[in-house]
This record gives sequence, structure tokens and C-alpha cells, in this order.
Amino acid sequence: MPTHVARLGAASLAAMLLAPVAQAQGTPAAEPDKAAELATLKAELAAQRELVDRLMREVQAQRAKIDRIEERRDDARPVLAENLELPPRVDDLLLSEQRGTGGQNTQNNQPAPAQNNAPRTAQNNNAPGNGRPPSTPAPVVPGPAPAQPAARPPAQANTASRIQNNQKDQRPPEVAPLFEAPGVLTPRGKYILEPALQFGYSSSNRVALVGYTVIPALLIGLVDVREVKRNTFTGSLTGRTGLNNRMEVEVKVPYVYRSDATVSREIFTGTAVERVFDTSGKALGDVEIAGRYQLNNGGPDKAYYIGGLRYKSTTGKDPFEVVTDCQTRCIGENVTGTGLPLSLPTGSGFHSLQGSLTWLFPSDPAVFFGNLSYLHNFKRSNVQRLVRNGIREPLGELAPGAIIGFNFGMGLALNDKASLSLGYDHSTVARMKQNGRTVPGSVRTQLGTLLIGYSYRFNEKRSLSVAVGAGVTRDTPDVSLTIRMPLSF
Repeated sequence: MPTHVARLGAASLAAMLLAPVAQAQGTPAAEPDKAAELATLKAELAAQRELVDRLMREVQAQRAKIDRIEERRDDARPVLAENLELPPRVDDLLLSEQRGTGGQNTQNNQPAPAQNNAPRTAQNNNAPGNGRPPSTPAPVVPGPAPAQPAARPPAQANTASRIQNNQKDQRPPEVAPLFEAPGVLTPRGKYILEPALQFGYSSSNRVALVGYTVIPALLIGLVDVREVKRNTFTGSLTGRTGLNNRMEVEVKVPYVYRSDATVSREIFTGTAVERVFDTSGKALGDVEIAGRYQLNNGGPDKAYYIGGLRYKSTTGKDPFEVVTDCQTRCIGENVTGTGLPLSLPTGSGFHSLQGSLTWLFPSDPAVFFGNLSYLHNFKRSNVQRLVRNGIREPLGELAPGAIIGFNFGMGLALNDKASLSLGYDHSTVARMKQNGRTVPGSVRTQLGTLLIGYSYRFNEKRSLSVAVGAGVTRDTPDVSLTIRMPLSF
């Protein structure tokens, strides 16, 4: 629009001023005056052209700025076009220059007929939601410019702009991560390196009664009270890349440090001194490989579904290879030791495969999400436990129970950089089997955790996420803290 208005205005002005000059060229007496007037008009026309060129360069610079912002929409939240500092309209400045009255008196003067009939375009043809790519100009339409829409609240505007942007590339919205599997897939050609640190603390009490009762209120024997405190630090490095806009692959390499302290006291043994059994272990953990695929095209008020498959290896320290505090055996009758490991393992000792289905449902201004998963542990044959003095105790075939898990939560964008998430994670661990039969004392275990997470984006390539979990069942760690810093390349 500014280009057409400027060119028509300059052309009309030049035509009106040069018409009398052309008619009077046949009169020799007026030739010097007309030549001077023609030179003056040429100089004014050159000044008008210089003004138009300068304004066009400013408009092109603003358009290039908008294009750069749209190109980064996969890595950063979009910036609304209403917030950009656009230059004044070219037709208003040109009218002010031609009238010689400035911008303040423009409304008090009647526009020239040439500008009255000039075509105009929409003022904000690059605003999001106009149905065209940002780099495509709006078509020329006659008449006055349409009225601008009413301003929306910042939170609503940011969420609507984010939903429009996700509708273009058909990718789910981003939320603060709470669980292991991220909700947003990595775009094709992008690489994400995510260092993370996780801390977990748990404590449990156990009371063992060994003896017999004469009457229900009298026990003859030993009362063994144990309190176990466990600290676990896990540092991991995760790499992800997108094979296309719907599929990504991931590799996770953890390093684990564990320390356990078992405090026990035996009553009726003639001492009240507490005994402490300390043990620790540090080594490489179980390396994991995962892949995720977006199953459908979601959008505003439409759910996204993402299928995932994760494989866990046995690269960590095997729990059956560490020395256990037993002289000859740790199971059955007449156990000859505490049965506790002298050094802690850093792996599970079993290969496992997990399938999952994640869903995300954007509902302005929040995003609801959830996950269903099933983890299968592959059994091992001819398992032997290492005890003191290099003796190995045969255990036979071991088959750990499968794990069924689900989680759900809600993410809320506070602004264009910060987001907050709340969620709950629950897992059910089945009973373990040995040689085809359930191990005595093995029970189904329920693990439940309440989670709250916060994420802050420093720029389009770096962000920080913090998640805190609180256990709601006795077998779940009392508290867990996870810090992630994804780096995009």
C-alpha cells in the first residue's frame, strides 16, 4: 500500500505541475521562467522520491525482522506483531510533506483528490492469524483501512499466538517437563543436548520380632528395629534429534552415586547402642535408548497423541555381582549375615522394554497432558549371588514383575518465557518370581508421587527446568529434585 500511494501521489503532482509548462513551451518570452520552474519541480520530485525510498527501506527492514521471528517459531514462542514498533504509514507522511503542515494538522485539511482515490492496503498485513504466511503482502483493496481489533490481555494473546503457531507446524505445545518423556518432539535437523541432575531421598522403618509369646502382651525373644536412609544422586546426559517433524530418537547416559545407612538396635541383648551399617556405590548407570512418534495432527481443542518405545540396557553395576554381607547364604533358614550389600549397585541387572502413549490437550490458557506405560523386565537364568569369601549362592531363574504406570497433569504458561506444571505419577510393580514361583515375602508395590515443575527460557537455544516430587506412598522416595538444562543446536 505505501508504495502505490507514494508513486501515484508523486506522479499526480508531477503531471499537474508539468502540464502548464508543456503548454507554454511555444512562447519564447516565458522560456527562462519556465525552465527555472521546471528545475524547481524536478528538485522537489527528487526529494519526494528520496523520501519514498527511505520509508520503503524502513518498511522492508521491519518485514525482515518479522520474517526472522517467524523462522524461529520452532525454538521460541512467537512475538505478536502488535508489539512490534512499526514505522508510520507512508501515505500519512507523504500527505504531511506535500501539504507542508506536518502530522498534527493533517486532520484539519482536506486531502488532495489524487490521494483520495489512491488504493490502500491493510495496515497490519503481517499480523498472525490473517490466513497468509507472514512474508506474503495483503492484496490491494480500495477504500479506507479496516479497523484494528481490540487489544487482548497479555496471557490470552500469548496463548492464542502460541496455539496459532502450533497449528501451522502441527506440533504439540510446550510445557514445563515433569516426567522422563518430554511432550514436545524435536524438529527435523535440530539437536538437543540435555544435562540433568537428579537427587532422591527416602527413609523407611522395619521392625522384626523373633521369638514367641507366652500371653498376647508378653514377648520372649528379640525385637530388631531397623531404620534405612537412602540418598541417590544421578547425573545424566541426554541427546535428542528429530528424524522428521513427527519422530525423534534419544540416547541417555546416566552416572549414579548411592549411599545407604542402616541404623539397627536389638532389644533384650543387654545393650542399647545403635549399630550403623554404611555402604555406598558409584558407577555408570543403565544406558537407555528411546524413540517417539506423533500419531496425529492436533490443534486448538484437539488432543495430540505421541507413542514411545524405550529400551534399558544393563551397563550399570549388577546387583548380583556386588559382595553381599553373608558368610555362606542369604536365603532360607539360618541366614549367616545381615543380607545387605557391602557396595551398592547402580543398575537393575535386567534388560527391560517400555511402551508408552502420551496425550496433550491444549485448552486456552492451559495444556492438559497424561501418559500410560507398560514396562516389561526380561527374566534371567542361572543367576548367582556373590557373598563373602568369594562364595556364590545359586538363585536359579529370576523374573522381576512388570510395571504399569500412568501420570497426568496440567501446564500453564505464565508469560512468553516462564511456565508452570503440576502433575501426579503412579506406578504399580508386580511381584517377583523365582524358578517360576512367587518369591516369599514379595508383594505388589504401589509408588505414587506428586510433582510440581517450573521452566524458564533464557533464549531460543537455552532453558532451565526444575521439578520437585513428594512421595505419597511408603515405598516412594520422600522427596526428589530434578534439574534440567536443554541446549538446542
